[in-house]
Amino acid sequence: MEEKILCIGSSSKDIFFPTDKGIILDTPEDITSQKKFAFELGAKYQIDDRFEALGGCAANVSVGLSRLGIEAACFTKTGDDMLGEWIKRELEKEKVDTDLIQIEKNCKSDLSAIIVNSRSGERTIFFNRDANEKLEVFPEEIKETDWIFVSALNGEWGKNLDKIADLIHSQGIKLAFNPGQRNIKDNPQKIIEIIGKCDVLLLNKDEAIEIIRSKKQEESDKQLNDEVFLVRKLREMGSKTVALTDGLRGSWLFDGKDLFYIKATSDKPIDTTGAGDAFTSAFLAGCLKGKSAEESLKWGAVNGGNVVKFYGAIEGLLKTEAMDKFAKNIETEKIM
Repeated sequence: MEEKILCIGSSSKDIFFPTDKGIILDTPEDITSQKKFAFELGAKYQIDDRFEALGGCAANVSVGLSRLGIEAACFTKTGDDMLGEWIKRELEKEKVDTDLIQIEKNCKSDLSAIIVNSRSGERTIFFNRDANEKLEVFPEEIKETDWIFVSALNGEWGKNLDKIADLIHSQGIKLAFNPGQRNIKDNPQKIIEIIGKCDVLLLNKDEAIEIIRSKKQEESDKQLNDEVFLVRKLREMGSKTVALTDGLRGSWLFDGKDLFYIKATSDKPIDTTGAGDAFTSAFLAGCLKGKSAEESLKWGAVNGGNVVKFYGAIEGLLKTEAMDKFAKNIETEKIM
């Protein structure tokens, strides 16, 4: 019998505005923000088309898991508005369990406006988290699961993380964790504490750098730009497995024994929104299906590479038959 997973975090509606009008600025001196997307202040830009899709990390990951045959539930909060009803319907269409969705009265559901550079597919996200600022974890409601995936949390996120940490300890639940930039900046020590309880830690390179820099151990910029250094340092913090992504540069995995690298599977993205969530859902699906760390990494890379061919985080998520087909052609590099 395959294991069940509960995805805790945000859900939203995402609206995409593709444009080729902005200017990309290189800022290598800013180690966690090495490129900027700039527009003329006060200008108006006409957008030829727009796209709308389900968004939010918990929603995206739960849909990705469900498409790969995993029994997934989404624990999130919406407002009591039409947008909240839409979010729930979209999840239910994908066979995600929505019984644990919290509804906040007199509150707006979350919404994101996403500017996509149509030349590179890279994006800048503007988001409002009204409903998910009020998400509250009740351990007795979420203990009937084999895995918990926790993404970027809002509101009183530290208290919610503490409740989850106590629950996984008392119930023997496995934990996968993807902290957000806000969580890392607000309380890096809390994040490091939870990393020590993880079965799987999933991060992008910027998040990894922020966590390691917070320990103030005088790492050089050269070390912080080295993905192998990053995954090893993160593994030392206690997570059993660490998976790291860096967009078009690929993904890395270290489980304390083997360290693997996979090149990005798509070199011409239309929109990179949701690539990390797609990677996460497929990697976790591989873990829940009992696949090896290397095979799970292949699944993650394939899913992330397919999502970027479409606007939004949902349309390109693969089902099992397609995943098996594409993953056979992926090569991994074992790093000594």
